[in-house]
Amino acid sequence: GSSGSAGGAATGGGLAGAGGDAKQAEAQQREAQRQAVLEQAMTPDALARLRRIKLVKTDKASRVEGMVVSMAMQGRLPGPINEGKLIEMLEGLDAKQKSAGSGKINIQRKRYAFDSDDDDDDDDGA
Repeated sequence: GSSGSAGGAATGGGLAGAGGDAKQAEAQQREAQRQAVLEQAMTPDALARLRRIKLVKTDKASRVEGMVVSMAMQGRLPGPINEGKLIEMLEGLDAKQKSAGSGKINIQRKRYAFDSDDDDDDDDGA
């Protein structure tokens, strides 16, 4: 009987280890589902373009993917998204970012009367 309990402990340890794998598997499954939705919702050209964009601008591509997936889930897609529509969505994201002003740092330097650009400050004594 003792060998049976030792086997049980070993499988118990295996299950504890599998807890992390289960989360990972779940994430992979979600990602696979997401990709499947994208494949159905987009033309092959648009999908290929999105994957190329994802190599360079991961966050931007992910946002567009999210938009496409949520629209598809809610049944708000008028038809498969082609390259033109994808470009429109990407430009829309750009416009939103610009209007929000995020990602752009605006530095305003203070100007003082004694710190004029016209002054000769070469320190050459002349």
